[in-house]
Amino acid sequence: MGLISLVGVLAAWVLFSGVSHRAALSADSQSHFRRPTGSAQLVSVEPLPEMNGEMCEWTPASASASLAAAFSQERMAAARSAMPADAGTSIVLDRPPVRSIRDPNPSFSAIAVEPKTNMLVVTDENLFQVLEYDRLDNTPPKAKMTEPKRVVGGTLTKAEMMCGVYIDPVTLDTYIVNNDTQDWLSIFSKNARGNVAPDRVLAVPHGTFGIAVDEARQELYLTVQHNNEVIVYRKMAEGRESPLRELLGNATGLEDPHGVALDAKDDLLFVTNHGSVSYRGEESSRGRRSFQKGSGKLNPPSITVYPRDANGNVAPLRTISGPKTGLNWPMQIAVDEERGELYVANDMDHSIVVFKTTDQGDVAPTRIIKGPKTNVKNPTGVALDLKNKELWVANMGNHAATVFPLAANGNVPPLRTIRGGPSDELSLMIGNPGAVGYDSKRDQILVPN
Repeated sequence: MGLISLVGVLAAWVLFSGVSHRAALSADSQSHFRRPTGSAQLVSVEPLPEMNGEMCEWTPASASASLAAAFSQERMAAARSAMPADAGTSIVLDRPPVRSIRDPNPSFSAIAVEPKTNMLVVTDENLFQVLEYDRLDNTPPKAKMTEPKRVVGGTLTKAEMMCGVYIDPVTLDTYIVNNDTQDWLSIFSKNARGNVAPDRVLAVPHGTFGIAVDEARQELYLTVQHNNEVIVYRKMAEGRESPLRELLGNATGLEDPHGVALDAKDDLLFVTNHGSVSYRGEESSRGRRSFQKGSGKLNPPSITVYPRDANGNVAPLRTISGPKTGLNWPMQIAVDEERGELYVANDMDHSIVVFKTTDQGDVAPTRIIKGPKTNVKNPTGVALDLKNKELWVANMGNHAATVFPLAANGNVPPLRTIRGGPSDELSLMIGNPGAVGYDSKRDQILVPN
């Protein structure tokens, strides 16, 4: 028993002396790290006491019915009560939203026509679809919509925010330009349907918008918004093939370029610009000139004209710009070489403006298609059917493609209309929304696109 007692005493001494030693070391350490530094220091970390119920009572800004009422306190409390008592357990709530704001109909953005086969193709930025119609389709006024002949869409297609489209006049392949969320040019055969992979893809810069093809030279022209450039590839390029040439630089006058069109007769290249620009600095070691911080500005919208084979930092031959032009977010552009005319989808003015290919400076359009009879609303795409002397317009503002005589002018009704949705339903025009805000003063939801 005496030996056992002695061992117990020794163990107790070691235990308590160790605790005292650790406490002393801890105190010394804390004293060492809490010397004055002139800034805040972490002293200790302590858990908060567990609390039952709400820490802060949520109170709505207004007792009246409003958008904010959708986020009611009762709904929040119900959600909390459904959670398990163990707050440390991770859970997944699989439930539908209280409500949603979404357009169920196609939003027509770009348009192309092939008159020999009566093939009409429009791109849909809302539901991410490529839709083919017959050129002679005409939606009856009381009909909900016209069913497309063919639909291409789905996760395999690499087709989303599609701003440009081109139909190969020989093979009838459809070229689709993605803008915001896919950095690919997708090419589909005439037989492609449903959720299918493209027959061919070409990696392109982010922000590519417009497309034009020089069939004689087998060259493909694309505008790139964010780089302020026109980039040219072989028509049959694929994969990560390098471009043949690039038109870019401070002298080009390219300022948020959108539409692009070619005049093979006069060897010209036309580009529509929104006017947003940043200027480039000195050339980097990799041969590129990066944008200078603080150099950005917003200039008036314009149409710039270049030689068809322009390459590098080349100034435009001519520029159409100024208040007389009426340009307001000019989108796609088309050229009638025989008539010497430019047709421009003038988005924010709800109009199609027509200029001469020889125009320069602050000049008024020779014709304007605009007014309630036209059914032109937020036009983003234009295409010419020179065989049948028709002008096609893709209207993002009303789910409709409208067609006019080439010589149309003023507030005139379209020859035919193809609708993708009911005529009495507004087009929400929600495209790639990057955020959402709530204006409590006006009781409005703000959605930047």
